[in-house]
Amino acid sequence: MCPPARCRTGPARATVVHVIEVSELTKRYGDTTAVRALTFTVRPGRVTGFLGPNGAGKTTTLRLLLGLDTPTGGTATVDGQAFAGRPRGLRRVGALLDAQDVHGGRSARAHLAALAASNGIPRRRVAEVLAEVGLADVAGRRIGGYSLGMKQRLGIAAALLGDPPVLVFDEPLNGLDPEGVQWLRALLRRLAAEGRTVFVSSHQMSEMELCAQDLVVIGRGELIAAESLGAFAARGTRRGVRVAARDPERLAAALRAEGAGVVAGEQGLTVTGADPARIGELALREAVVLTELTPLGSSLEQAFMELTADSVDYLAGEPR
Repeated sequence: MCPPARCRTGPARATVVHVIEVSELTKRYGDTTAVRALTFTVRPGRVTGFLGPNGAGKTTTLRLLLGLDTPTGGTATVDGQAFAGRPRGLRRVGALLDAQDVHGGRSARAHLAALAASNGIPRRRVAEVLAEVGLADVAGRRIGGYSLGMKQRLGIAAALLGDPPVLVFDEPLNGLDPEGVQWLRALLRRLAAEGRTVFVSSHQMSEMELCAQDLVVIGRGELIAAESLGAFAARGTRRGVRVAARDPERLAAALRAEGAGVVAGEQGLTVTGADPARIGELALREAVVLTELTPLGSSLEQAFMELTADSVDYLAGEPR
C-alpha cells in the first residue's frame, strides 16, 4: 500500500489533512443518553486509542462517525465532512466494527471482491489485502467456517481494501492469537507512520500502551480525557516502588504493618503507599539487605482504573 501523501495527486488534494473531528456529539435513545456532548480530534500520523468501560458509548460514537446512526446533536466528521452518503466510502475510511457481521456462505475472496466492485476498487487489491492479513491460503473457504481470529483478519482486510487515509477499528484484537496480536500491533504502527489517521477502540490496556501515542477516554458517554498516552498515564496516583531484598517476607510484613500495599512477584515486591526513603528506613530497622529499590511510574491500566472508577456500570463481585 502506498502512503496517502504519495497516492494523491494534484495541488488541492495534496494539502488535505485527514482529521477526525467530533464536536458536541450527542445520541439519545429515548430516556437514555448514550453519548453526551463529546468533543475531540484524531490526527494523522499517530495511533489514537479509544478507551472506556463497558457501556461507555465507544461503539455508538464510532457508528455515529461512520453514518450508521444519526446523532441527536452535534457532529462527527472526516476531513470536515460527514461520512454518510459519500460515494466509494472505502477509499476514504476503512472500518472494522463487527467481525462477525459477514455472510457466512461466501468465501473471503468473494466477500472482498463484492466490496471492491461496489467501491470502484481494482480487483487486484483483493489478493493484495488477503496476503497482507495472512488469509491468502484460505481465501476460497466459506467464512462460516472461520474462527473469530480469522474473521477479524478478514475484517481488517476489508478496512484496508480501498487503501484509505483514515482507519477505524473497534476491538480488533478480539480472537487473535499471540502472533496475530503482534502482527496487528506492527500493522497499526506502520499505517500511522505512513501518515494515516488510525483510531482504535480496545479494552486491552497493555496493547494500547505498546502501540498508541494518543488517547481518547470516555465514561458514560462523556469525555474524560483527550491527550497523549504519557500525559494520561501520568495522571494516575498509585505510583509504586519495586523492591528486591534478601528477606522479602520480613520486609513485606513491616511495610504492611504501616499500611503500605505489597504485592510479591517474580521480580520482587511491588510496594504502594510508601516512598523509597521510608522503605529504606524500614529495611534498615528490620536489618533487611536491599538489592533493588526502583520507583515505578503509573501504568496506563492504573490511570484508567482510577480515572474511570466513577463511570463503571458493571462491577463484578458487588453484593446483591
